[in-house]
Amino acid sequence: MRQRNRWIATLMTLVTMTLTVGIVSAQGLVATAQSNLSLRVCAGTEWRRVETLSAGMNIALDGRITDGTWVRGISQSGQVGWLYTPGNLNVSDDQINNLPVVNCDDPVTVGAPPPGTVVQESAPQQEQASQEEAPAAPAANNAPSSGGVSVTANLNVNMRGEPDAGSQRVGGLNAGDTFLVDGHDGELNWIRGINNRGEVGWVAANLTSITLDQILSIPAVSPGTPFTLAAPGGGAVAGPQPQQEEAAAQEQAALPPAVASNGPVRGFSYGGHIQSLNTNTANYMWRAGMTWVKIQVRYNQGDDPSGWAGFINEAHSLGFRVLLGVVGHPGQVLNSGYYDAYAGYVAGLASLGVDAVEVWNEPNIDREWPSGHISGSNYTQLLARSYNAIKSVNGNTMVISAAPAPTGYYGGCSGAGCDDRPFIQQMAAAGAANYMDCAGAHYNEGIVPPNWTSGDPRGEYYTRYYGSMVNLYYSTFGKSVCFTELGYLTPEGYGPLPGGFAWAGDTSVAEQAAWLDGAMSRAASSGRVRLVIVWNVDFTGVYGDDPMGGYSIIRPDGSCPACDALGN
Repeated sequence: MRQRNRWIATLMTLVTMTLTVGIVSAQGLVATAQSNLSLRVCAGTEWRRVETLSAGMNIALDGRITDGTWVRGISQSGQVGWLYTPGNLNVSDDQINNLPVVNCDDPVTVGAPPPGTVVQESAPQQEQASQEEAPAAPAANNAPSSGGVSVTANLNVNMRGEPDAGSQRVGGLNAGDTFLVDGHDGELNWIRGINNRGEVGWVAANLTSITLDQILSIPAVSPGTPFTLAAPGGGAVAGPQPQQEEAAAQEQAALPPAVASNGPVRGFSYGGHIQSLNTNTANYMWRAGMTWVKIQVRYNQGDDPSGWAGFINEAHSLGFRVLLGVVGHPGQVLNSGYYDAYAGYVAGLASLGVDAVEVWNEPNIDREWPSGHISGSNYTQLLARSYNAIKSVNGNTMVISAAPAPTGYYGGCSGAGCDDRPFIQQMAAAGAANYMDCAGAHYNEGIVPPNWTSGDPRGEYYTRYYGSMVNLYYSTFGKSVCFTELGYLTPEGYGPLPGGFAWAGDTSVAEQAAWLDGAMSRAASSGRVRLVIVWNVDFTGVYGDDPMGGYSIIRPDGSCPACDALGN
């Protein structure tokens, strides 16, 4: 009997241990903040703060970056984000290093932890020895300071009803206008104020003369906080400009019902981006097994699309399907009737029999879209009109949404630019999925194999990895992904890369070939990718500040290892 009781006791101990492990696993590694800490969108102080954890609050951790200096988790309030770890949490380095390496956009695998006991502190502790954390923003309902802060606009900008580039336009500032500010959005990205016409709204802070000290001197306010400042007396008094009026009308128009598409998007194909279609280029493409050819078209308002009939017909006669990436000039986008003119042009290409159109290129940066008007919702207006125009004349022409520039440079969105993730999220929220057959994406910065999910020597960020790019774009739109640029940079055969591209200095031509082949194999088997366009085929010799030749699969010596890898 004693032995039986001992066995039962042992069994109960094992059951208890099993249940305890289950609870710990469900909550991950539970840590407690040792000081006030910023929880950020991704690993790095450049990322937007989503919550400030007070000392004593708990967070359940489920992952880390490679060196363990940043960890990801879910706070007791349910917010997901990243924390800088050294000296800031009550867990050991060994415990942190036992966490898996994860990317910013990987699904969170743990639930919120039980609450801790809050210890009051004055401000978040600095996250890096070299970069002091800005003080936590005051509560959103604090009353604004009585006099406000007077700043000027650096360029012509829109004023929005809420601190979001996709929010309704409520006014505008011309370059040099005075803007009297009463508060910021709590994340120091947007400021609210009044112009000298009495219009009240939100402006991206980096488009004005405001300094960090000035932003920190005013409270955080919400869109619903009463505004009490009078219009400023200085600055150039001027009514809205016709171009601004036209831009507002284009950006705020209701989206039309989508025209039905006759061409279902299925299967997988690949091709290459070329400079010119000639016998030599075609031979290399055939050798690589490519069936698509892409070229970029620079559209000027008033252009006649019929000039591309010869190229489309020639490519078809050589056995290639044709993708034309049509991008205009940022300086023309705000012109009267521009969206409709552009839509008419791409519809003309569809009537000529083009197989696919990419509607613009990288509209999330001010190199390709006018500063102050960059948002996924504004771009969706152009996409919707273009999609309907194309499908009305040729339902079989595939419409690909513009691939944004893959970047985390902006730390979110502002008038000057937008990271690709929030940009496509804005597109999705505006209904863009109804106006595309395929979601455009670019992947031309990778220096690790396509099967890697971590370990990029430049740091952990989702655009570094082929797989996380596929998953992000597919999950955002629920559409097949079309890589309208996918390439690997190598200096082999050219010489040193310019400073901005030095990260690819050790990539070889052999790696370029193997990685392109690997990416193509993964795309073909994923069920999520419809098309891959290799960036690029024949820009051989173009090797300066923008070393496009380094991406070319035709190398300076006339060889093409990637052609052989892809064609086998």
